[in-house]
Amino acid sequence: MKKPYAQPTRCPICSSKLAVTQVACEACGVTIQGHFAPNRFSQLDEEQLQFLEVFLRNRGMLAGVERELGISYPTARNKLDALLLALGLTPATTQDLNGHFAEQRRQILDMLEQGAITAEEAARKLRTLR
Repeated sequence: MKKPYAQPTRCPICSSKLAVTQVACEACGVTIQGHFAPNRFSQLDEEQLQFLEVFLRNRGMLAGVERELGISYPTARNKLDALLLALGLTPATTQDLNGHFAEQRRQILDMLEQGAITAEEAARKLRTLR
C-alpha cells in the first residue's frame, strides 16, 4: 500500500485553514460527513513533527535532542518553545510551576532584605531560577 499523503492544513488558493468535513473507514468504506475539529498536532509542520518525535524518543531530555539533531542547547530550547507555542501551550516556567518559582523568588528577596546575601548573590540566584 502506498504511503498516504499528509493531511493538508492550509488552502492552496488562499492559505486559510482547512476544515475536515468527511472521514472514511478504510476497512468497510463507511463515510461520515460533518465538521470535525482538527487535532492540534495535525497543525504542526514537518520540522515541528520531526522535533517532537526526537524529543519524545529522548524522553524529554534536551541533551539527547542536541546530540541527535546536531544542534546547540539554546537552539533545541528555542525549537521546543516554538513547538509549545504552535500547540497553544505555555512553557511551565512561565506558569511558575504552581507557585514554586514565586516562592523561591520571595525567599531570595527576603534573604537580601535581611542582609543574609548581597545584591549580587541575589541577582545570581534569581537568574538561575529561569
